Amino acid sequence: MKKQLLIVDGYNMIGAWPELILLKKQDQMEDARDALLNRLSNYAKFEGIEIIVVFDAQFVPGITTRFTKYQLEVVFTEEGETADSYIERVAGELNNRLTQVTVATSDLAEQWVIFSQGALRTSARELYKSIEKTEKQITGHQEDLKFADFRRNSPWSPDQLAELSEKLQELSGKKKR
Repeated sequence: MKKQLLIVDGYNMIGAWPELILLKKQDQMEDARDALLNRLSNYAKFEGIEIIVVFDAQFVPGITTRFTKYQLEVVFTEEGETADSYIERVAGELNNRLTQVTVATSDLAEQWVIFSQGALRTSARELYKSIEKTEKQITGHQEDLKFADFRRNSPWSPDQLAELSEKLQELSGKKKR
């Protein structure tokens, strides 16, 4: 089976996901980036995929860097390089017989370039919906784990036990007559 690699255009997601748009409008770009990385991390771990998140350096000038955060690879492009050009180049390099690259962006021009390189694409909205679905599965899985070893000593509540005891005495009293 091919290794799954998702390359995410970070600012494209921030401009499309409702809660991230709010942070962006409040000039809390760092918080928006962190919230995006947090949600993508949970998604990557649960789905068992590798994710590279790419941000343009235009919003963080002077920071050309690459690091790992929340077990995601995070890339800030060089000042002269757009996230689109970086993603197109890396998708072409990494998409091969052993690795299936999917790019998350709503930029139509970038999607066409990605398709021409044999990689797949997903829009910001599609990725958002996939993450929401995965988060519901994670919550359901947590509930299953919570009650997996849950054992009650009695299936009856104290009120029910008292009522049953009264019934038993009532029935026992009728038998004695």
